[in-house]
Amino acid sequence: MSLSLPADPPSARSLTGVLPQLLGSLTGTPDWFPPARSAIVVMVDGLGRGNLTARAGHARFLTARMAKKDAARTVFPSTTAAALTSLLTGESPGIHGIVGYSVRVPETGRAVNQLQGWETDGLDPERWQRSEPLLAREAAAGRPCFVVSKPAYAATGFTRAIQRGATFVGVAAAADRLTEAARLAARHPGALIYVYLSELDATGHAHGWESDRWLSRLETVDADVQRFEEVLDPGVGAVLTADHGMVDVPAHRQVRLGAGDPLLADVSVMAGEPRMLHLYADGDAPAVLERWRAAEGERSWVLSRGEAIEAGLFGPGVHPEVASRIGDVLVAARAGIAYYDDRLTDKKAQRMIGQHGSLTDQERIVPLIRLGAFAR
Repeated sequence: MSLSLPADPPSARSLTGVLPQLLGSLTGTPDWFPPARSAIVVMVDGLGRGNLTARAGHARFLTARMAKKDAARTVFPSTTAAALTSLLTGESPGIHGIVGYSVRVPETGRAVNQLQGWETDGLDPERWQRSEPLLAREAAAGRPCFVVSKPAYAATGFTRAIQRGATFVGVAAAADRLTEAARLAARHPGALIYVYLSELDATGHAHGWESDRWLSRLETVDADVQRFEEVLDPGVGAVLTADHGMVDVPAHRQVRLGAGDPLLADVSVMAGEPRMLHLYADGDAPAVLERWRAAEGERSWVLSRGEAIEAGLFGPGVHPEVASRIGDVLVAARAGIAYYDDRLTDKKAQRMIGQHGSLTDQERIVPLIRLGAFAR
């Protein structure tokens, strides 16, 4: 059958290529970006290109700097754990193994959180994430490499999994993180610097990207980035991108699956996230697939594991070790809905308005804005 999956814009580059291309600008083999003395990647969590263009009047600096071709395609699922890992390893989820927000560990049968559950769920950051971080490789070769992020992230398992090897610099305020990145680039020629800004995503999840609070936060990001570029030393290049965009799903569009729901029959574990489910079957996986396809096929893409791998959703190749982490059935929301297991006692996720994870352009196409020495 035809899956009718969305096609990526022909001009969109892959998020996995950003760091290798920045390194090319530092080593004299530039392609996407001109040569630079030091290079900075600014990751604004949750800033989809569609979200930005829809609110262009609240981000005049960023939108003025963003040409029509300044777009990147994030990975599938369009979620932070998978996307940041791909950005910082240069590999697709099918290779590095972080294939969702939460997935089932084949050996234990338990669903684990791959963003925040490293310490509580017993994941080994240097084994579960299968690819060498580019920052570790470059630091070992003698390049100054830095991560500028919130102090709370300094010693987390996820930081070790994707950012080990770099010097971690903890800075509380987002504007100060950008200033520190500019300072490091000036003091360390040849440096590769990663700056993480999480605040916009947190606001979007709590209040929705169409809220006044999100607009206010976007205005702050816009002003902070403008000041950041003003203090960059000549010859320092920077690029601003994101891990995913965002779709608002208010409570009345939530799909809540309760006890006895036929869609949960033969499903032992429901993982992933609300707009991109990994369903692990307890027995008859084809029956689960057909049941979900019949019920939800009009408003979601419903695929088997094999169909998703064959379609290249997790990248051009999927390692056998990674394939077993993928759900028997995948449900990626096409309409403005989100799925929840209403049997769970913790309803915190249902209070989130901004969501992501699926295949829509709103979630998968992100900006790739050139600053400093990279600006056109």
